[in-house]
Amino acid sequence: MEFNKLVDDYGCMAFTDDVMKERIPKSIYKAFHESLDKGEELSKECATVIANAMKIWAVEHGATHFTHWFTPMTGLTAEKHDAFLEPEGSKAVLEFSGKTLRKGEPDASSFPSGGLRATFEARGYTAWDCTSPAFVKDNTLYIPTLFCSYTGEALDKKTPLLRSSDALSNAACRLMPLIGVEGVTSVTASVGAEQEYFLVDDQYYQKRMDLKLTGRTLFGAKAPKGQELEDHYFGSIKRKVAAFMKDLDNELWKYGIPSKTKHNEVAPAQHEVACVYSQVNITTDNNHLLMQLAQDIAKKHGLRCLLHEKPFAGINGSGKHNNWSVTTNTGINLFNPGKNPIENKPFLATLACTIKAVDEYAELLRMSIASAGNDHRLGANEAPPAIISMFLGEELDALVEEICTGKKVDKEEKVRFETGVSVVPTFSKDNTDRNRTSPFAFTGNKFEFRAVGSSQSVAGPNTILNAMLAQEMIEMADAIEAGKPFEEVVKEFISEHKRIIFNGDGYSAEWEKEAEKRGLPNHKNTVDALKCLKNQKYIDMLDKLGIYSSVELNSRYEILLENYMKVIQVEALTAIKMAKTQLYPVACHYLEKVSQEVSATQLAGIAAPFLKDDAHQLSILLSEMKEKLNLLEKNVSKAQNSDVDVFEVASIWRDDVFQTMQSLRETVDEIEEIVDDAYWPIPTYVDLLFGI
Repeated sequence: MEFNKLVDDYGCMAFTDDVMKERIPKSIYKAFHESLDKGEELSKECATVIANAMKIWAVEHGATHFTHWFTPMTGLTAEKHDAFLEPEGSKAVLEFSGKTLRKGEPDASSFPSGGLRATFEARGYTAWDCTSPAFVKDNTLYIPTLFCSYTGEALDKKTPLLRSSDALSNAACRLMPLIGVEGVTSVTASVGAEQEYFLVDDQYYQKRMDLKLTGRTLFGAKAPKGQELEDHYFGSIKRKVAAFMKDLDNELWKYGIPSKTKHNEVAPAQHEVACVYSQVNITTDNNHLLMQLAQDIAKKHGLRCLLHEKPFAGINGSGKHNNWSVTTNTGINLFNPGKNPIENKPFLATLACTIKAVDEYAELLRMSIASAGNDHRLGANEAPPAIISMFLGEELDALVEEICTGKKVDKEEKVRFETGVSVVPTFSKDNTDRNRTSPFAFTGNKFEFRAVGSSQSVAGPNTILNAMLAQEMIEMADAIEAGKPFEEVVKEFISEHKRIIFNGDGYSAEWEKEAEKRGLPNHKNTVDALKCLKNQKYIDMLDKLGIYSSVELNSRYEILLENYMKVIQVEALTAIKMAKTQLYPVACHYLEKVSQEVSATQLAGIAAPFLKDDAHQLSILLSEMKEKLNLLEKNVSKAQNSDVDVFEVASIWRDDVFQTMQSLRETVDEIEEIVDDAYWPIPTYVDLLFGI
């Protein structure tokens, strides 16, 4: 019975293609899929029938409202709920038309537009993404949509993603026949996202202003124990956490989200959930829903789910590994090398295009995962570095060498792995090890982009991945059509761009020096990473492919810089408030207590120089704290009142405000190590990381 329920409940809250097929006439279902396959507009008749079926299904599942669910440039999802109920005289009816399904009209002026819309220009449109299933959550029918301005510019993350998917499909469909692969009429980018997160006890979360307002701890001395013993990674899961994970899995499965793996991650209180591949825009929607569900379900268990890239200093932060593959409608995974890669033309073509793409557009890839939160991970000697490079592994390294030099490399036979234990049978080894320090690693039949931040939408990074591969496939097709032999084009693409391949330790100082010699960019912060959006080469490429217009790219530049500044501002103001109203007064009170003890010992004729030393040390640190606090307030005011170019203002927030905030933290964390725990007003790292 439980087995049947587990299977039967999967996808029960999603209006999947199977549900649609059951609930609408065959002719409408056929017409719907023909419009999808041909890229044609859905007829009014089809939309009306589907809308009515969707309404009836949703109401059966408890829905009273519907919403067009979209992803504005805030980095979060957005929704406006409307009731199905419409008054009709003294009674009411349920209304949901095909027009309402296809189009909504939220206020565009209230979302970031980067200058695309003036404040008084309020109209914006949401348009149904009919390739991503609608679902019922909290008595509301959620309809995945795009979000565009009245004048047609994309105001969201999904529209460019879908454009990039079309560009990639068109480019691949043009290239495949040129290398002898027939019957390819569409190509799809598929993605599996691994989501890392932290769980903390809600009682401690509520006492931390910084966690509530910024998602990370702005102060906090390291706990005596962190991740040094490697005892948390893949360790036994605590009961309270396991109960949360069970509920999360059950909810994800109800929405047809293929949650497959769950485990403890490297840092204490850190965990991961990974989902099976889906079409890229579906994975994007699924991951947005997963993040929301994880936060909601955690509260029910007396926990808080932290999705910030670096909630705690001194231990690993959280990422979202983006496993990216490209598959034809005929079932060919273009990243699958097969048994004989040197003879596998689809794979060779795609690999060569990917190597060239990652080298030529490394700055765009770095930009796609840039955020104030992710800056704490990238370039900070944890997974992965800020330098974009590729890991291919031994087998593909040998293949690259053979292509570039023409020297035949003997293919290694599959090796059996021997444990040395008689009762355990041998098994075949993979062709190569993994490199956990590489930001862009080949892992058998896909590439794993490991630099995506845990709180970020996967839409942005995959838009760039699709775009850059599409561009290189176009260039390869151009070269072949111009008369160059396929083998020569592959050799040229790889040999001229193999500098991007690096299989060593991405954390090492030696690699940073080597990358500089190779001419690879190393943008360690968001402000520097965003400069590439002003590079005409990148603007022209994305514009020509129809993914971003130059106007839309400029808006992204403005929005992302403004977002960075706002994040740093909120963090700085929170740090100031905590320091002034919580931490400084308590430390002064503790200094008073120690000083009284010094006076008491002196009156009693007891020599206690160590108490004087304690008081002196604390007074020096408090003086430092006050000085740095004043400087932080001054720098915040300077940044807030600067009227220079947006890039220069962002640089002030990065160089003056953020750095002063970090310096203030160092002093406060020293004070925390001295002050009696009974006095310290906020939960410590011991409480937060080991309190469940």
